[in-house]
Amino acid sequence: MAPRTHRRLRLTGIAGAMVLGLIACQSDTGSTHPHMGHADTTSFSQEMNQSMQAMTKAMAGSSMTGDPDHDFAAMMVPHHQGAIAMAKAVLEHGKDPVLRRLAQEIIVTQQQEIAVMEGRLSAESISPQKAPLPGTPSGAQRRSSTDPADPDIPISSQDRVYTSDQTSNTVSVINPATNRLLGVIRLGDPVPGSLSPLYKNQLLVHGGGFSPDHRTLATVSIGSNSVTLIDTATNKVKGVVYIGRSPHEAFFTPDGKELWATVRGENYVSVIDPVRMREKRRVTTANGPGMVLFRPDGKYGFVPSSFTPEVDVVDTKTYRIVARVPQASPFSPNLAVSRDGSEVWFTLKDSGKTQIMSTRPPFRILSTIDSGPITNHVALVDNRAGKFAYVTVGGENVIKVYRRGGTPNLMATIPTGDLPHGIWGSGDGTRVYVGLENQDAVVAVDALTNKVIATIPVGQQPQQLLYVPRAVPSGPGTANLEPLGVAGKAGHLTLSPPKDSGEHAHATVSVNALGALDLLQVAATGLKPGKNYTLWLTEKRAAPFGRKQALTMFTANAAGAQIGQAIGLLREVLTPPESTAPIPDQRYLIITPAGSGTAVAVQDQFQPMPRPAGPSPEPAPAAGGS
Repeated sequence: MAPRTHRRLRLTGIAGAMVLGLIACQSDTGSTHPHMGHADTTSFSQEMNQSMQAMTKAMAGSSMTGDPDHDFAAMMVPHHQGAIAMAKAVLEHGKDPVLRRLAQEIIVTQQQEIAVMEGRLSAESISPQKAPLPGTPSGAQRRSSTDPADPDIPISSQDRVYTSDQTSNTVSVINPATNRLLGVIRLGDPVPGSLSPLYKNQLLVHGGGFSPDHRTLATVSIGSNSVTLIDTATNKVKGVVYIGRSPHEAFFTPDGKELWATVRGENYVSVIDPVRMREKRRVTTANGPGMVLFRPDGKYGFVPSSFTPEVDVVDTKTYRIVARVPQASPFSPNLAVSRDGSEVWFTLKDSGKTQIMSTRPPFRILSTIDSGPITNHVALVDNRAGKFAYVTVGGENVIKVYRRGGTPNLMATIPTGDLPHGIWGSGDGTRVYVGLENQDAVVAVDALTNKVIATIPVGQQPQQLLYVPRAVPSGPGTANLEPLGVAGKAGHLTLSPPKDSGEHAHATVSVNALGALDLLQVAATGLKPGKNYTLWLTEKRAAPFGRKQALTMFTANAAGAQIGQAIGLLREVLTPPESTAPIPDQRYLIITPAGSGTAVAVQDQFQPMPRPAGPSPEPAPAAGGS
């Protein structure tokens, strides 16, 4: 190393020691800022002291190579992280409006500079050594689920929210700084084009995960048995890995070296090499593995089942199951791991329950919550208000917020819109995003007030939702995105019990355009568990309903809820006729028990739906297609 580099490091260490000494002296003497109380000053001094210690340790531990470009970036990353931590402490405790504004600017600008420097180091295939800063965990999936070592990442235009849109076969891309849809990554075509024997793009885009460096999105398509790897900076498909029947979800190991995809139509997890983009091995599990996430230290993977009532705990080094923990019911679609690595929350869609399990041997169930019908996904979020679990309950169209620790208790119920499904927290834990499956939208929730602050239109029937901080290192990040197009043509209806019927059934309905056809999805609740029901298209809303046409049949699950689908020319007949439009008379939706003519739910008064505008144009080639 050059002598000048040695001098620079010595001076940095001396300066750091001087600052630490000053802070320590202030803490010892108990001196106070004129605008703050003594308790706040003590807490502030401790936070500043810890931040400086972590910064000095990280800078001293940075590997110097003699290359000025590398060494500058490697030193400045922890330096800026320390500055951000101190700025956050000022925002928490300080009162001076000028300094608070300056602190906000420091957080924004130095986060941007960190992204640039990390990008340059990444380009050299060299990663800076990052020491954890006290009280500042980082990373999207990290902050809202696992890694305790990352610092907080304030919401910025570099972040992205992604939804996997099952019917339009798209990935919707949202900028959370503006809460606007930027466009979609089209991985496939709508039905019926996607059912052609010559079709070779993706079908039923459903699940997803992302790499620890936030540079790769892994999107799972159930119908085409595939995992698509997407570059988050360019929105470009890097490759597709085809695996077993009906995969459901996928996530990277904490070290980023492997991508584990649950093959729900079979009995194993596919372990994928994300660099070579090929399956390297299989881990046999209970039949129907639903999802996989890992303990922050990477030692164990947790795999609940969709068909078998057990959670399998897998040793990631030996790929062997070390524990089989009973689930309260068979159908678990989703789970989340706490940031401190102490507990796993997993949902049970069939029985409307959520269970909490210890992540340490003997991996026992800690608690079971009756969360509600069509319990979908869960996100674990930590912020200055505490530690919480956000659970989407599709049958009630709400998010239920539980305070974690000891015995979980319900803190808030947040109305969202129709059939909330995927959910994920922002990098700083201040916001939660939720996909509305039967509303073709995403809502943004302020996690400090638990209020919905935005509703954003997305592709058709969003399933998994992911929040990825710093997904875009620089620039607008809109390359290779397309407008919603036909995917934005959808209608939404509700069904309620007939007046004075004594029934309790309710349903939300989405009617999505599939080019020349429409896909109708109904999500019903308040039914009798285990009973069969029929969704009808009728001439009248009231009995005797006139001529009826059966659209679909379904069986209510253990929570008295179910989701059913039908395909046909449905938006036309569900839209009121206009004197200037030669379309069929309006028809209505009702639900009856199988074999009965008595309705338990009937369509509410008309809600506006987009009228079909004639034949739809042929869709453009899907991303990555030919």
